[in-house]
Amino acid sequence: MKEKIKLFLDSDLLESYLLGATTTEETLQVERYLSMYPEVRKTYEELQDNLETYAKMHAVKAPEALKERILSSINKESNFKRNFYRMAVAASFAVLISAGASYFFWDQNQSLQAENSIVNNKIDDLEETMRAQLEDVRNQFIVLQNPETKKYTVKGNRKAQELKAVAYINPVKRLSYLNVSKLPHLPKDQCYQMWTEVNGEMLNLGIIKEADSQEKLLALPYAEDAVSYITIEPKGGNQSPSVENIVANIAY
Repeated sequence: MKEKIKLFLDSDLLESYLLGATTTEETLQVERYLSMYPEVRKTYEELQDNLETYAKMHAVKAPEALKERILSSINKESNFKRNFYRMAVAASFAVLISAGASYFFWDQNQSLQAENSIVNNKIDDLEETMRAQLEDVRNQFIVLQNPETKKYTVKGNRKAQELKAVAYINPVKRLSYLNVSKLPHLPKDQCYQMWTEVNGEMLNLGIIKEADSQEKLLALPYAEDAVSYITIEPKGGNQSPSVENIVANIAY
């Protein structure tokens, strides 16, 4: 064992380790010997003391000017780092603000585009509704003024004896309208509903409201030999007519 330690101490591994010049493998070997053998640890500590003494003996005092230059350089570097940090922070804030502004304007633009699309759709729907209403008014005028228009008086059956209506049928223009002049009052849980049978198919024409029945003409789909009906249905209307509750029919 002593021979092994002697061979290790005779090598220059301790000196190289002290100067930081050993490889990874050599470092592991030195540190292992230092932890295992007191003789090696003692020799290493003596080498450390000798190196420190040598450094003090041969130390050269640095010129004051060099010291000032080094301190000045350190201060400049510190100032540069502080300024760089400030500029970096400012730049970061600028980027964040720019990104935030870009997102804000992009989001606003998206919102405006969405709102514009909604407005355009509403305008299109309104224009379509107005066109349909104007077309309906024009057709009503034609039906009422055209000499080819035929009028059919409609009366209610025993379930609605006070019901009165007039059907206007124009076979030339192929237009049909119904004006209900009087509707018997119904309980709140019931309503009048209009139907028409065209080519064997029963079409729902909607609910007839007592309040506005005298103020407007109700458009009927025109078809030869068509038959229309008025029924009493539950409040809100029905999907199919209640045949047992038919109160009037219009044949044309």
